Amino acid sequence: MNRLLSRRTCLLAALSSTASMLGCPSSRDPGTSHRRSAQRVVSLTPNTTETVFALDAGHRLVGRSRHCDYPIQATSIPTVGGYVDPSLETILGLRPDLVVGARGPIGRSMVDKLEARGTECFFPPTESVSEIFAMIQGLAERLNTKSEGARLLQSIQDRLRHIKELVANKPSPRTLLVFGQTPISVAGPESFPSEMLALAGCTNAVDSGTRYPILGIETLIVLDPDLIIDATMAGSANTEPIGPGRAGWASIRAVREGHVVRLDNDTILRPGPRLAEGVALLAHHTHDGLQLP
Repeated sequence: MNRLLSRRTCLLAALSSTASMLGCPSSRDPGTSHRRSAQRVVSLTPNTTETVFALDAGHRLVGRSRHCDYPIQATSIPTVGGYVDPSLETILGLRPDLVVGARGPIGRSMVDKLEARGTECFFPPTESVSEIFAMIQGLAERLNTKSEGARLLQSIQDRLRHIKELVANKPSPRTLLVFGQTPISVAGPESFPSEMLALAGCTNAVDSGTRYPILGIETLIVLDPDLIIDATMAGSANTEPIGPGRAGWASIRAVREGHVVRLDNDTILRPGPRLAEGVALLAHHTHDGLQLP
């Protein structure tokens, strides 16, 4: 893939999905009661790779996208391309009995080609906490790691419940979560990052439009957020932080008043098993260093 397609751009591509893209589960899903446990798995997106490892099945991964970099053990697994441009030949050469990934990025045609060759596919939507939980459960069923899946889900739910209790009586600042600066891409309504903001005790400053809208400085001035979370570093180490020195940003009150939190942790970009960690990170930086487990 062209180097100009940054890691951040790919991450945002993985976040987006449309009705014309992949279904969930696969249209040829054999059903959980008759499914054999997958032993050779190719994962095309970071969140599904993390989930396979979190289900204690990382040893079954035989292929990954080049963006799958967590946990560190994942980096030793052979790559099959990106999650926008995976190689069908490379995937088939690994003889997987299951190919998984996020809904949307690679398009329906790749799944059709894999399924036509007898390879089961699982590309669930993950645009809400409930869909993330369903993805974890669905993978646990396909890997026959249901007990591990139940423990993982319970752990995430318990931590989210605890965070909710801690932030319940805190102020709820109108928060702008920024993923990219050129153009300015942010978390919109009905996206999982927006739901994470709510769980962390924030109000999304963007309350209308698409899930990941592109906005201009003029629109941001009108939105007038209390807090800006600059997550652009999570996608590119060369990105300059949002600040008054950046063209246009000084016009925004939160920037002038120093209410900008810079995060270089990609946890908040991945709808997977580190969901509660991402919410805790947001809550910590939003509520004056609130300490969370």
